[in-house]
Amino acid sequence: MSNLFDLSQEVAVIIGATGVLGGALADGLAAAGAKVAVLGRNAERGEARAQAIRKAGGIGQYFAADALDRASLAKAHEVITRELGAPTVLVNAAGGNDPKVTVTPERPFESINLDDWRTNFEMNLVGGVLLPCQEFGPAMAQRGKGSIINIASVSAHLPLSRVVAYSSSKAAVISLSQFLAREWATKGVRVNTITPGFFPAEQNRKLLFNEDGTPTARTKSIWGHTPMNRFGESQELIGAAVFLAAPGASSFITGTDIRVDGGFLSQTI
Repeated sequence: MSNLFDLSQEVAVIIGATGVLGGALADGLAAAGAKVAVLGRNAERGEARAQAIRKAGGIGQYFAADALDRASLAKAHEVITRELGAPTVLVNAAGGNDPKVTVTPERPFESINLDDWRTNFEMNLVGGVLLPCQEFGPAMAQRGKGSIINIASVSAHLPLSRVVAYSSSKAAVISLSQFLAREWATKGVRVNTITPGFFPAEQNRKLLFNEDGTPTARTKSIWGHTPMNRFGESQELIGAAVFLAAPGASSFITGTDIRVDGGFLSQTI
């Protein structure tokens, strides 16, 4: 039997690969054999990620792109196809939470500015899924082959306190992914989501750790709600991504959500 998880025939586009989680996914798909296109706005980080992939023996190349600019994505798409081949895997790992719409006692829900609310949806839904899927999805469907992996969040399933716009936008990510899964199901394109639990990254580190490195009250609450009683490590997302990217392993899987959350969503009290 051939290797179910072999990605040597795949060209994977990772949007948001300049970040912690997206970078780990880029490394993991490259290690499984995929040619990896590292997409992002930060050239220094993008080049460093691509170089790390090549140093590890993989094929990786950085392409400048802004996920909120369709023309920018189209240009990157054209260059990727010419230099690496036609993309067969798209991982949408860009996004984040704008702290201006974090609800606190000093900043109640009713005080949220509409422009700030829109910013979260632009980051996580428009640039995080909509525009990249519009650009890369139809070409995959035309060729009859593709896997799109969108990164959701546990807050899409159970809204978390404080981050109301983030939770709402990530719930929309799952809904849009399921729509696209149905839309392209007969055209050889599978669309799935990965729901990470809590993985410390740049945008949430201040919420999780004090300046002296000790856990905040919010971290203690998260650990108490996570059966594994810890945060996830970025490398722990790789297995799910390789599985969903590999046509041999997940050819009949679309419209599903894989939770990598240490049991967070299985716990009540």
